[in-house]
Amino acid sequence: MTYIEIFNKTKEIVMKSDVSNMGGHLAVQVNIEGEGEGAFYIELKDRQVFCEPYEYYDRDCKFIMGAEDFLNLIGGELDPVFAYTVGKLKIEGSIEKALEFKNIVDTIKKEEKPAKKKASKKKA
Repeated sequence: MTYIEIFNKTKEIVMKSDVSNMGGHLAVQVNIEGEGEGAFYIELKDRQVFCEPYEYYDRDCKFIMGAEDFLNLIGGELDPVFAYTVGKLKIEGSIEKALEFKNIVDTIKKEEKPAKKKASKKKA
């Protein structure tokens, strides 16, 4: 994936979050390493979430990780605490604020997966 594809996918996912009941301010810069390398930020401000393709110098913390792992993290398939523990996620800055980011991830509206149909067995 290219940087712009990673950023666009991130923005698409993050903009589904419902932060209407979350006060305060949180600014997380995301540095993607490896394929699609680049930086962007996700900010919670005034009960709204923003995602922009720029570095954020007055950030609370910085996440450093590969693109696939980050997309899995914001998609709810990779727990941020687990990712940090096993070294898939490096954090610079406030660990407390980094943990608050999980609250945003938890509010992202997941797309409903269609229920699997049970195979019907025909009697001979």
